[in-house]
Amino acid sequence: MLPEILPQQSRLDNMLTMREVTNANESNLRLESTLQELPFWQVHIEVERPGDDLAILFKQEPLLPGIILNNNQQYIGMISRRKFFEYMSQTYSLALFSIRPIKTLYKFFQQEILTLSEDTLIIDATQATLQQPPEIAYEPILIKTMSGKYKLIDFYQLLLAYSQIHALTLVELKQVEEQSRVAKAGFRDLQQNYTQLIQNEKMAALGQLVAGIAHEINNPVNFIAGNIVHAIEYSQNLLDLIRLYQQCYPEPEAEIQTAIAQIELDFLSTDLPRLLTSMEVGSKRIEQIVLSLRNFSRLDESNKKLVDIHEGIDSTLLILQSRLKNAPLGQSINIIKEYGDLPEVECYAGLLNQVFMNILANAIDAIEESLVITHPSSVRDKAKICIRTEITDDKQVIIRISDNGPGIPESSQNRLFDPFFTTKPVGKGTGLGLSISYQIVVEKHGGQLQCISAIGKGTEFIIKIPPQLNS
Repeated sequence: MLPEILPQQSRLDNMLTMREVTNANESNLRLESTLQELPFWQVHIEVERPGDDLAILFKQEPLLPGIILNNNQQYIGMISRRKFFEYMSQTYSLALFSIRPIKTLYKFFQQEILTLSEDTLIIDATQATLQQPPEIAYEPILIKTMSGKYKLIDFYQLLLAYSQIHALTLVELKQVEEQSRVAKAGFRDLQQNYTQLIQNEKMAALGQLVAGIAHEINNPVNFIAGNIVHAIEYSQNLLDLIRLYQQCYPEPEAEIQTAIAQIELDFLSTDLPRLLTSMEVGSKRIEQIVLSLRNFSRLDESNKKLVDIHEGIDSTLLILQSRLKNAPLGQSINIIKEYGDLPEVECYAGLLNQVFMNILANAIDAIEESLVITHPSSVRDKAKICIRTEITDDKQVIIRISDNGPGIPESSQNRLFDPFFTTKPVGKGTGLGLSISYQIVVEKHGGQLQCISAIGKGTEFIIKIPPQLNS
């Protein structure tokens, strides 16, 4: 157990009890570890206190994920750091709620709070968290102890612990693999468990990306978008007032005429509305980018549905944009898209996007390898990935993703889709990306996935799926 620390000496002395948080990686976790073994926060505040006290607590503790609300020392709810600052950043919220009781502010928070017992397995807790709606999936987890008390665990601390258990699973997997002749059945079970861990970890990483963007970009953009409407209205009112002055007083004093000339009033009156309008367009563009990222991860869609395949590919390319533009030796990777006229395809969108991510990421790795070993002046036109889509006469959807990397040796091509087989250096690849992709395409969608490659001529992956899934 972590040591209890004394409450801070401030005007908030009697409001909180706290446990110090340490990195989850410092814990001695096991595969069967529970939430009870993770570091946690216990910060309580009475709802009769003013809302400004919440801001003070969050400022005092930069890592504090949330605050537990009590009424006469009885639990009634929780406010997270993200939700608090998201709401307080809205117009007039700070003035309305900073001096009023916290209970007034809390009435506006209509949100489910994931509550788990402290004996819940870390793996089960992570899966339960990721299955929540995306707007609350990354909130702190409320833990109820055996004694009936409440505490909070930061979602990112839970992910750190999950990653450590993932690493422990890999170690045990290797040990079992060495003894596979004796425990072949046990190895298969552990292999399936590890594959599921990898897939969950990838979706968790995507979820982190979306949550980080929502936290770091959405809040200020919403603040700007909400206020720019008023800024446009106020500026127009001021310009109308200036025009009225010009009509009523056409002969201003010399000092005013000089000021008008210095600020170029006619140009300013024309350009200011355009400037504010362009800012409004820019904020909407950022919102579209965030929406594109959410379309890629599809965290809120677990069932099959009709989707635009091209939208999924484009969203995946957006995720990989930084890698495409920052290849070794300063060479960008050119994307060539030759999209056919495809119908909407019935599929598991999130899983299919994961296939695109695995194949495109492997293509980028292959090209980066060729860029490192080739002289920069000779690779300027060689770094490219081609994506072609078409529908065949028998109504099968074809997606071809090819690169002009170094190619794959023929001796390795027959094992590409085997679990844990990789052509990458030790520590760089898990050998599960293509294996998972094969299962998604073949088993989940009733399609085909094949690879065509030759040394020095690059690699092409061909995905073939029906436009409708079998019932």
